[in-house]
Amino acid sequence: MKAKYFILGAIALTLAACEKNFFETESPSAMDEAVFKSADLTEQAIGAIYNTFGEDKSFRNRMCGGYVALNTDIEHGSKTESTDYAAYSMTGGIGDLSTADGKDPWAYLNSAVERANVVIDGIRAHSDTTDATFKYLLGEALTLRAFCYLEMVKLWGDVPASFESFNGNNQEVLYTKKQDRNVVFEQLRLDLKEAAELMPWSDSIPVSKAANYTGRPSKALAYGLLARMDLMYAGLAMRPDVFTEGGTSACSIQYNVKDASKRQELYQEAVWACAQVIQKEDYKFKENFEDIFKDLCKDVTDYSKSEWIWALPFLDGARGQVLALTGNKMSDRCCGQLINTIYYASGDKNNAKTQAMIWIVPTFYYQFEKADKRRDVTILPWAWEYDSGSGMGSSYVDAIFPGVPASESKLYQKQSDVRQMYCGKLRVEWMNRSYSGNEDGVDMPVLRYTDILLMFAEAAIGSKEGNAPSELYGISAQECFDKVRARAGLDSKPLDFNAIVDERAFEFCGENIRKYDLMRWGLLKEKLETAQQDVYDLQNNTGKYAGRPDTVWLHFTRDDSYAQNGAGYVFDKFVGLDVDAVCPAEFNKEDGWVAKSFFTKDDAPILTPTNWYLYREGTDIDMHQYWPIFDVNIAASNGTLWNDYLYGN
Repeated sequence: MKAKYFILGAIALTLAACEKNFFETESPSAMDEAVFKSADLTEQAIGAIYNTFGEDKSFRNRMCGGYVALNTDIEHGSKTESTDYAAYSMTGGIGDLSTADGKDPWAYLNSAVERANVVIDGIRAHSDTTDATFKYLLGEALTLRAFCYLEMVKLWGDVPASFESFNGNNQEVLYTKKQDRNVVFEQLRLDLKEAAELMPWSDSIPVSKAANYTGRPSKALAYGLLARMDLMYAGLAMRPDVFTEGGTSACSIQYNVKDASKRQELYQEAVWACAQVIQKEDYKFKENFEDIFKDLCKDVTDYSKSEWIWALPFLDGARGQVLALTGNKMSDRCCGQLINTIYYASGDKNNAKTQAMIWIVPTFYYQFEKADKRRDVTILPWAWEYDSGSGMGSSYVDAIFPGVPASESKLYQKQSDVRQMYCGKLRVEWMNRSYSGNEDGVDMPVLRYTDILLMFAEAAIGSKEGNAPSELYGISAQECFDKVRARAGLDSKPLDFNAIVDERAFEFCGENIRKYDLMRWGLLKEKLETAQQDVYDLQNNTGKYAGRPDTVWLHFTRDDSYAQNGAGYVFDKFVGLDVDAVCPAEFNKEDGWVAKSFFTKDDAPILTPTNWYLYREGTDIDMHQYWPIFDVNIAASNGTLWNDYLYGN
């Protein structure tokens, strides 16, 4: 059962009491003591942190995919043509992300940090920190604060370092200045190691609603976030050459840490942190790649049965658009149809559909080894469509389903063109419950066990620079790497940095990880430029894509289990997306086969510089790899915030 953090009145009341008191001049108050001497009230105060995640323009629908982590060499945003944030030319404010009322990603992340500060300070001051429950709650608050800070650094680079709650007296705490991100990293190292000490493994958490539950942190998450942060901290980043209050245009790609021995220390810490999880929780590695994502869609939140170490929880049917924004495409013409047990529309749910804002860079499909089982889970070159039998879409339907009465309702998979290949890791047909409006309520994936294995392998070889640590705790980095490939149906491959770069692409496509990997490796610009040229080679049938077929061949089979009424049709064979593909010998339109042009529309090429790109010509990709701090946030900062990276002040 999912934790109901987002709408519980008790949480709102507790938070209101806490907020009232920490804006008063006298603190701690009697209410502070009452809250943090009670484990139940303290847990509700932590619920107020989760509450910010479910707000409009927070993780609910802006920081869960489609708006963040784009574009990369393997993913691009469906809004690239009209919205600058996915084309590396973002200016001082974007309507989808910044508003004049403080309801924006920056405001919600900072609000979550302040609520975490209140809880952390309150527990330290008033709770019995020898008690196992309070230990866990303190560790949870430290971990949630660290998670929020890691998200902020990923999006904005240097951010304010605020690690104490505002008590009404210290204005410097209320208006904390933007600081060098290394200050944040160093504090998070301390916090996450403390959190790992405080929190037990998931099966031993003393809080009943948190035990063996993927929606609440455990020791493994603290270790995993520590490793993720260490690799970021030890890596490269776009940074001001000299941190300058008020901003500077002198910025470049450079190591966060100039001292090579300190970077090796961070790799060693990442290896150590991952080793703790590998030695304890290797059982979490799923044998079937597809099941990882089916479990997420089916609300399998039992920690012992899931590969997810943490998936940020949303309330069933009331909050969260993770699948709607990043899952497979479901046209609004499908409304009224049932896929398994999911109604897309009925009564007041007539706006239910998926937006599929993450599309796959076309060349990525061709980069998978042919035996790789992950490709057809990750990439869907089709979308769900519906024909009501009243003429909507009937010309296409009549062509692909000859002999089927035009009046028959049909739910079917419609093959898309080369531009529109969707991420298939989250699918409506895998859900077990109703889908309300565009709020699917699927938990937001954050960290899974496979990432622990690949982070261990990367840190063990010293990442890009090869500055490998000395102690591997009896664990073979090569075996960790091969274990991931073996599940994909692939043979062993020598472990080196380039192999890590490739494997993380195939494993984590669509999971909002790739952009930040490329950034910390200093490869974002290089990979984007190469990918964009490769796409044009694919369209032009040149270079390594010379000889690829212009047509794809698809075979339908009838499966009415997907349709609430009428017929259901799905693909069971798909030929033509390999460079050396040829028309299948059994191709026959009357037997359910369809041939479709894949690279042209109305006889015009699809992938051209005027209608498809990963970045706009003339854009300095490296300089604009972060979001700007938006104008509304700077205006409200009392002079403590500014923009670097040529965004202006």
